[in-house]
Amino acid sequence: MDTNIIEKLDRIEKLLIEQQTMQKQVLNFNETCKYLELSQSHLYKLTSTGAIPHYKPNGKKIYFQREELDHWLLRNRMDSQDEIEQQAADFLIKKGAVKL
Repeated sequence: MDTNIIEKLDRIEKLLIEQQTMQKQVLNFNETCKYLELSQSHLYKLTSTGAIPHYKPNGKKIYFQREELDHWLLRNRMDSQDEIEQQAADFLIKKGAVKL
């Protein structure tokens, strides 16, 4: 029974640490890997190619701003099928191709 309590306390501690991390505005490299659910090697590749916004205040350690990461994650939005069909209908109506 003691082992069960210790396991539960460990899980609670991990959740509290995660929650604290998710409230930070500036994340370090490891926190960013967890936040974006990326491997370290993939994140290194993204930073080295300049594909993801990041900061190097002292030229070594890499930091990320959460707001910029969120914006980066939400780029290249894909329209739903309904939105595409509505755009097509609007286009045809606007060009006069559809007569009502």
